[in-house]
Amino acid sequence: MEQSSSRCFPVSHKKLSLDIKVMASQIGSMGTILHARKEEGMSIDPTYSVSVILGKRDEPMLMACGRQLIQHISSSRSPKPLVLSLGLKDHSLETLKAIVSTVVENRLW
Repeated sequence: MEQSSSRCFPVSHKKLSLDIKVMASQIGSMGTILHARKEEGMSIDPTYSVSVILGKRDEPMLMACGRQLIQHISSSRSPKPLVLSLGLKDHSLETLKAIVSTVVENRLW
C-alpha cells in the first residue's frame, strides 16, 4: 500500500494505491470527472447532488459511486464538495463498491 499527501499541488489532495482487483486509473487518463456535494436546504433529510463535469454522462454507476462517497464524507465532517475522477474500464457494481469501501476504510478526506 502506498499513501501520500502532497503540498506542491495548489489544491490539497491525497493519493492511495492498493491492489483491489482493479484500479481507479485503469485507462491511464483522468476519465470521467464528477462534482458531488451536499445540498443545503430546509429538509431534515440531506440531499446530495452529483453532476458530470467532463466525460461519460450516460454511466449511472459512476454517479452512484460519487453519491456514495459524498454521503460518507459529508456525514463525518463539514459538508465540503468533492471532485472525483474515475478512469475505469470496468463499471461493474463490484468494482465501484471496492472503490467506495477503499476510500471510506482509508478515510481519504
